[in-house]
Formats: sequence, structure tokens, C-alpha cells
Amino acid sequence: MSGLLWRRRAATVGMCAAVLALLAVGVMAALGLGGDGGDPPAERRTGPAATTTVTRQTLVEAVTVPGVLGYGPATPVASTATGTVTWLPAVGATVVRGGQLLRADDRPVLLLYGALPMYRALSAGVTGADVKQFEQNLAALGLRGFDVDETFSGSTASAVKRWQKSLGLPETGTVDRDRVIYAPGPVRVAEQLVRVGASATGDVLEYTGSTRAVTATADRSRTDWAVPNAKVELSTHGGTPTPGRVVTTTDAPAAGGADSGGANVTITIAYAAQQALGSQDGVGVTIRHVLQERRDVLTVPVNALLALAEGGYGVEVVTDRVRIVAVQVGLFAGGRVEISAPGIDDGTTVGIPA
Repeated sequence: MSGLLWRRRAATVGMCAAVLALLAVGVMAALGLGGDGGDPPAERRTGPAATTTVTRQTLVEAVTVPGVLGYGPATPVASTATGTVTWLPAVGATVVRGGQLLRADDRPVLLLYGALPMYRALSAGVTGADVKQFEQNLAALGLRGFDVDETFSGSTASAVKRWQKSLGLPETGTVDRDRVIYAPGPVRVAEQLVRVGASATGDVLEYTGSTRAVTATADRSRTDWAVPNAKVELSTHGGTPTPGRVVTTTDAPAAGGADSGGANVTITIAYAAQQALGSQDGVGVTIRHVLQERRDVLTVPVNALLALAEGGYGVEVVTDRVRIVAVQVGLFAGGRVEISAPGIDDGTTVGIPA
């Protein structure tokens, strides 16, 4: 073989060897077999990012509203008496049945209890529900000798004369319309609207109930629960909750006294343990109403739920392996959810997805 032919064959073999070496490097890089050629592949996850346990407990869905301790909304006293105001009770005073709400021309205008207003004079021969209401008050004041019914009899007139004598009024046996004002019960004077010496006709003062109540103003769309007799819990900061009940829900004025269009409501709440919230007025109170309660149910954190492709929810049950189990969900409350499924019980370990 000539020297020229040998050199040509040697060059061809060298080129083939170089190409094969380059191909080998490429394959090793593609397979991740190189020494410093890049980061190692991430390990495949074999379980959930974290786990928790199924817990049996009571779930409660509740709504809370801030309120204020006081005596409830004020109601104006509309006097029909003529003349001049000569006396008014002090702000904060409590007036009970038979007590004086004001004096007009130095004659008393008296408080009685009832739902009907004093819309006419009462005298012998008059009949109606307003007569019975008045006679009930006479009897409650200790006057006797008449039947409590819907007829203002001569016996009723005699009892009225005795009542008038005790008050220093002319003994006419007739109850003038402007001498009586009705309220649901004892009242507490919230504000004097006129001064002594002003006209006695019109709104002369405002009153509240004599027992303290909690009031709150809230969006009507969020207070469907606030119906009369709805049960609530009341608590001041750090205090022990005390039970209360909703008394009334009324439209609340907007800022500046404008009509809110029914968007807001004022909720008035009564409670029996009058010292439970302390003795100061104007104190902030938390009102809590339970919407739903589920006792002794299995629960998991809400973020343990998985949305299933076929619909509904499931959880990752972690034992010696991980499997997805479809569950029925119930109440959501406090960041947890009620679940149920065969094979899941208190203490079952479930995954929390990343």
C-alpha cells in the first residue's frame, strides 16, 4: 500500500472516531449522565405536601354584630295638654304607672300602661277597648268597687273621683283626654325637648324603657336572623357571654338623619341579667347569633378538600399508600368543613395539597 493511500485511510478513521465521540457526549447529556452538565432531576412526589387528621367536634356557624349598651331607642312624649309647662321630670328619672310625665298649668299629666293611645275623654256610658285598658290601670293602682270590662259605669266614675281626689284634681268622674299618656311600661326620661315655661302642646320629652338594652345598627341584607325573640349572646370585652333576645327591628336613619331607604335596621335586644354587662351606659357589646350548629361531626380543614373531576369533593387518605376518597360535605364554619365517607373516622390521616 502506497504511503498516500495509507494516509487517506488514517484520516477517514480519525474523522469517524471524532463523530462517534461527539455523539456519545450528546447521548450522555440527554440522559443526564454527565458529571457537571446540569442539576439532577427532581424526585417524583409520592405523597401530599402536608397531612392532618380528621377530628370529631361541634361546628358552629355564627354571625356577630357590634352593639352598644343603653336603654334602647328614644320615643317622644306627645302632650295634648293646653297651657304652659310648669314642671318636667329630670333626665334619667324613671316614671311608673300613675306617675307624672309633666305638669301643664300646674296640673299633672299622668303615665298609664297600655298599647292604645288616649284618643278621647272617658265618662259614664262610654264603651270600648280603651275603657277596659283604663280600668285595668285603675285596678293596678289599687282602686276597687268596679268591674274591669269595656263599659265605663257609674262605679267606674266613682273610682275615678277617688283617684282624682288623691291627685288634687277636680273630682269630676270624667277622664280628660289630655290628662293621660300611655306607654308600654315604666319609662326613663332620656331628654327634655322643651323648657319649663314653654307650650305644653306637642313633643315635650323623650323616653326609653326603664331597663337597659343593647342596640345595633346593621345592613338589612345581613340581618335576616334578627326577628323578634331570636336568641343571641351578649358580651363585653373579656366578659362572660349572657343570653339575650331580639325585641324589635326597625328602619334606621342614614347619616345626618336622612332616610336610609330601609338599607339599615336598628336591632334592639333585651336581656334579663341586668348586671351581667356592667353598670355603665355606652359600652361596646358584641352580639352573637348562632345560624347553624352541627354536633359531634367529622371535620377537616377546608384546604384539605380536593375538587373531583367528576364533581363533588374528596380527600387524600394517607395510610401505607395515598388514595383519593370521595366525601359528602356538610357545614362550613371556622375554616373547617363537615365530611363523611365510608372508612373515614376520627383520627384518619388526610393530605393537605400544596
